[in-house]
Amino acid sequence: MSTPGPRLRLAFMGTPAFAVPTLRALLDAGHEVVAVYSQPPRPANRGHKLTPSPVHQAAEAAGIPVRTPKSLRNADEQKAFADLGLDAAVVVAYGLILPAPVLWAPRLGCFNLHASLLPRWRGAAPIQRAVWAGDEETGIAVMAMSEGLDEGPIVLEERIDIGPDDTAGTIHDRLSALGGPLMVDGLALIATGRVTPRPQPAEGVTYAAKITKDEARLDFSQSAEAVDCQIRALAPSPGAFTEILGERCKVLRAEPLPETGHDIAPGTTLDDQLTIACGIGALRLLTVQRAGRGPQAAADLLRGFPVPAGTRVG
Repeated sequence: MSTPGPRLRLAFMGTPAFAVPTLRALLDAGHEVVAVYSQPPRPANRGHKLTPSPVHQAAEAAGIPVRTPKSLRNADEQKAFADLGLDAAVVVAYGLILPAPVLWAPRLGCFNLHASLLPRWRGAAPIQRAVWAGDEETGIAVMAMSEGLDEGPIVLEERIDIGPDDTAGTIHDRLSALGGPLMVDGLALIATGRVTPRPQPAEGVTYAAKITKDEARLDFSQSAEAVDCQIRALAPSPGAFTEILGERCKVLRAEPLPETGHDIAPGTTLDDQLTIACGIGALRLLTVQRAGRGPQAAADLLRGFPVPAGTRVG
């Protein structure tokens, strides 16, 4: 769409790589980003050196002051935010709750970029949950923020299909690229009064809870299609896993074979090519990562790590 609008005085609030294209799109559109808020630097890599977030690094590279409060609930932080004199704040995967004094400080309000078709998949892990549920489409929305969790009215949204080979990683990248232009257009419409945000429907609300470590373990008693959705939802990170010959292995790609008829217990290999019996059908593992090693095609892994038919997996 490319909707022209006035230059706005903004704060940007975000943390992961997903948010960086939106920050850059706002700058490219000529908006004045006077401050960036991001999660505090955290230990990373083997040396556990404190490392700024991707948004923090992008802001510093653009010469924008960065603030990293641990909370926005205290009065001093809220006053510092209000003193910025903002037209609006843009929030993309920031990771902190915005209390009411922060939400209502900017002249136009705070606007969130959320990676789902609201009200489906409100919450922390909308991309993973959409892929895991086998949804055929998802999208990204510009939402006028309210005090409820992802409950605000929608300014704009864009839909995309989820294909059978899509992973959380591929959907993440596609939505991240779409988010910047969508936010620029949404702000222009809001600033010029050309849109009235529409309330979310009361029906169809689902919540995308954060992925837990326990959820990453594969359960082959499910159908092959369900296990494949789990693998794709957790790829590339944190990675679904199972145990093969006593080793914990991540499974990053697989192929469901729903027509494979068998009377073998789920979790048993049907051949020597890592085809595993499921509750319904079977699943052939295609990309596997052993502990301490990089991802490998199953054929390459099996050359030095043979897994014979009849092996119990998991």
